[in-house]
Amino acid sequence: MRSRKEYLQHVVFVLLISLMSMQSTAQTNPLWTQQKVKNYLPHMTYPEVEAFLEKSDLVIIPVGSLEQHGDHLPIGTDFINGVERSKLIAQERDVLVAPVLMVGQSPYHMGMAGTITLSADTIVQVHLEAVESLIHHGFKRFIIMNAHGGNRAITTLLVDQINQTTAGVAVSFGQAVGPFMDPDPEPPATVLDRHGGTSETSNSLYLMPSLVQLDKAVAAELTLPQHLEDMLPEVVDGDPTALMLFLAEGLKAEETGKKTSSAEMSSTGVWGARDPKEGTAKRGEDAARRTVNAAVRFIDRWNEYVGSQ
Repeated sequence: MRSRKEYLQHVVFVLLISLMSMQSTAQTNPLWTQQKVKNYLPHMTYPEVEAFLEKSDLVIIPVGSLEQHGDHLPIGTDFINGVERSKLIAQERDVLVAPVLMVGQSPYHMGMAGTITLSADTIVQVHLEAVESLIHHGFKRFIIMNAHGGNRAITTLLVDQINQTTAGVAVSFGQAVGPFMDPDPEPPATVLDRHGGTSETSNSLYLMPSLVQLDKAVAAELTLPQHLEDMLPEVVDGDPTALMLFLAEGLKAEETGKKTSSAEMSSTGVWGARDPKEGTAKRGEDAARRTVNAAVRFIDRWNEYVGSQ
């Protein structure tokens, strides 16, 4: 027979073993899939940012959107793809990736559930205040990456306002890397193929493959105003005047009365006649490679100029 003391000691031992077993098999968040990414501000500690500032004062800010992208691409396509491109660049050179807003200007997609849109004033003001914060910490140079076509005028204004009203120096990503881009091996389009089409699908298949539901992609049925339909051949051929006028009127909010919002023009939200299933990860990989290489070349040139000051 065990003594009472021995019995209590045995119970305590069993409890300790049970607790240790529970700790060894404890589960963490089953939905967590992220790995720490170098130079990505949301993943960094403040000592890591301080250490980064000893090497570089350069920031890249992707400006995306939350908007419908058809049946097969997520609402966050522009934001996620912009961030992922920026991360790839930041693995090659010391540039801080600092996304500020998921949301952009997308009033013409509001006819489809899930789209969120902000005013141009709000987007510019939020980014300016974020840039001021980064300048406070010692960052001086900013690359503004427009990851959503509808933000083009906004990001142009943002670059100008950073240069005009702050101590920082900013450039537009597209203008900066354009001269360094290798030619696109993809043959020219023969039909309208824009928002949510084969290019964006290809980029997404490479940059965020698990979020693409390619099996749900279908070719859209387009209903354009007749005068825009008549312009399409010249638009597809790349005529600059036709393209300028087409984009000036196409994809505009329902409230404008132009009859060109995504819900009014497209059966799926995709602005193109080509089947998005024709997109490939290989095409997306090639586009990402050319973009990263061009960005690296531009950053190297900018760093040379800074080093000569």
